[in-house]
Amino acid sequence: MDTTLHDPLLGRMLDGRYRVEHRIAAGGMATVYRAMDTRLDRVVALKVMHAGLASDPDFTARFIREAKAVARLSHPNVVNVFDQGSDGGVVFLSMEYVPGWTLRDLLRDGRGLSPRTALDVLEPVLAALARRTGAGLVHRDVKPENVLLTEDGRVKVADFGLVRAMTGESAVTSGQVMGTVAYLAPEQIQQGETDPRTDVYACGVMLFEMLTGSKPHTGESAMQVIYQHLSTDVPPPSTLVPGLAPELDTITVAATSRDAGYRPQDAVALLATLQQIRGGLTPAAAGRSRRRHPAPAAPAPGRAGPHQRAAQRPTTPGSASRPASRPAGRPEHRSAHRPVRSWTAPA
Repeated sequence: MDTTLHDPLLGRMLDGRYRVEHRIAAGGMATVYRAMDTRLDRVVALKVMHAGLASDPDFTARFIREAKAVARLSHPNVVNVFDQGSDGGVVFLSMEYVPGWTLRDLLRDGRGLSPRTALDVLEPVLAALARRTGAGLVHRDVKPENVLLTEDGRVKVADFGLVRAMTGESAVTSGQVMGTVAYLAPEQIQQGETDPRTDVYACGVMLFEMLTGSKPHTGESAMQVIYQHLSTDVPPPSTLVPGLAPELDTITVAATSRDAGYRPQDAVALLATLQQIRGGLTPAAAGRSRRRHPAPAAPAPGRAGPHQRAAQRPTTPGSASRPASRPAGRPEHRSAHRPVRSWTAPA
């Protein structure tokens, strides 16, 4: 049974402005809905905090404070935060709605991407993180689910739920490790500490996964994965994909060093290195991957693309006023098996 049909927020008007239309996804901190901003007549994504968190005044205050910090950012590769509000105990963010796919969708077949495509994805991610670093922010939950690939070939970084200002308060969160296990840096696990090199580590793990189609650390439980982060170095991607450029091995291993002091110091430094590597790749090396066929075909016309995950998502310029592609009242959600077109960055 589809529980979204019984979601009490569906059809509700929040703050006298946002009409909740579809549930997109749910996560540990929030549920994301597609909604209509009736005041500006545009589609947005509403990130609604779970009731248990919304009832915690300290957590809510931090949520609002961090939302304000993110809203001050402006970058073409960052999902915009428009508004923050509460209505009858419902605490929410209004964000840009991004039709398209996530990087996780593109990687779902496990075949990996060509170096050229991997860099086409990672370079805009790093540009977005560099903008955050310049604003004194660390993302802390960089992962494929939070990298959005738009229908016109752009890349946007989403999910500000774990963003933490580097100034003022400590990045430690009440003794709780915040983030997704497969992409956590060792210092995030051991001390709960984060700085720009924490995001660099997660980007290095994503680069390994994009190049090979596999995560470097796996296990039957979260604790097994955590132990590997702390005790095992990420191997060179060429151990799984022979023939990759040695420079890609070198930067992947450096970015995922267990000692943060050996990583590039921030997203700016990693981006500069990757751009140098791209310039030196031969056409054959740039196209090498485990992917033997194009990604599955796009869905039939008229079907909406998957949008955003629970602590993320929102509207792109030019897409905000796009009419809903599903009949009113029908829930819109991303299937784990939904086909994804072969995504290509703009030339």
